[in-house]
Amino acid sequence: MAQKVILIDDDPDDHEIFAMAIDEASSEAECVLFDSAETALEELSRYAGKLPDYIFLDLNMPRMNGMQFLELIKKDNVLAGIPVIIYSTSILPSIKAQALHFGAFDFLAKPTSHLELIKSLKKLLLVE
Repeated sequence: MAQKVILIDDDPDDHEIFAMAIDEASSEAECVLFDSAETALEELSRYAGKLPDYIFLDLNMPRMNGMQFLELIKKDNVLAGIPVIIYSTSILPSIKAQALHFGAFDFLAKPTSHLELIKSLKKLLLVE
């Protein structure tokens, strides 16, 4: 069964790397990319189709940062059940604690290698 995965990240290079890694990690996964938390929240709020199976969320973005997005989505009855995985270059213990408090499902540090990202995605998406 196809999985729908969303990446919210303001870096176009990260979009390209993540989308390629998703394609290589699972031929069944559909990846949707958003360059801002506001746009993603707006689209999710009016989305009538299948909600995503996972949201990968960068923390450091302009206007609405990842933590603000996480807090808002977890207060929404329709969207609260979507697992949100923090996808960031570094995750300090204090930031991790705050994200867990707001309902983050897991954490994935942006890896330094493409193969490492594919391996991590396979594990998270439960791909054999």
